[in-house]
Amino acid sequence: MKHAFRPLLLAGVLAMAAPAVAQQKLKYPKQPAANEIYDAVAQPAVPLGGLEAYAQYLADKQQYPTAALQAGVQGTVTVTFVVEKTGSISNVAVAQPVNPALDAEAIRLIKGGPRWTPAQHRGGVVRQRVSVPISFQIPGEAGAATAAGGAPAPAGVTTQVVAPDSPARPVGGTDAFFEWIQQNQKYPALARQRKVQGRVMMEFVVEKDGSLTEIKPVKRLGSGLDEEAIRLIKAAPKWQPASYKGQPLKQKMVLPIVFTL
Repeated sequence: MKHAFRPLLLAGVLAMAAPAVAQQKLKYPKQPAANEIYDAVAQPAVPLGGLEAYAQYLADKQQYPTAALQAGVQGTVTVTFVVEKTGSISNVAVAQPVNPALDAEAIRLIKGGPRWTPAQHRGGVVRQRVSVPISFQIPGEAGAATAAGGAPAPAGVTTQVVAPDSPARPVGGTDAFFEWIQQNQKYPALARQRKVQGRVMMEFVVEKDGSLTEIKPVKRLGSGLDEEAIRLIKAAPKWQPASYKGQPLKQKMVLPIVFTL
């Protein structure tokens, strides 16, 4: 869901160290210990390609776990790891857990990321401990792209994004909706032949009357699975629309359609 979930990046890891100067003569700095792990260094480690490219990698490769989506779980998972002298990473761990599924996805993202340019301190290459917060946010829970109160925005006026008092939800609940999807799913013959499986991330708008419109896949699988996911959402039962100050309003949602052989 790359356009939906944006990670927060590299908070509080870029500290600078100043060389110590004696009153009469310079003290030659001690060489860093071979295996010491530093938190603050003169020249911090940075991902190859730069911080912007790294943030884009996290956004593009993030796969929101289905269980967390169904449960409506979101939050920020803080992951710590060590950038080794070779630029590889090690000791990946969750420092601030949120949910087992989200924690596991955050670790997967970090482990699968690019190499780093190692840190330097006191004239040598050193190991550095880095902390990266990874944010998971369900777009449908963040707000609705309509004017406040559900009224259309006047021409020439920027639409106001509001957080609904009550978000859109399937009639009968999320579990019933995903059960309906599974019961009505028709696995495409081409995908079955090619043994293609996975998740098609579907974006759609829940209208004020509960109908589903603007249906499109935002993460495709191909082999006919995208078309089947579109068919399922188009045929799905109406939803209970979001509401704001007692009035229904449109709300954009992103949900996975899971295909397994």
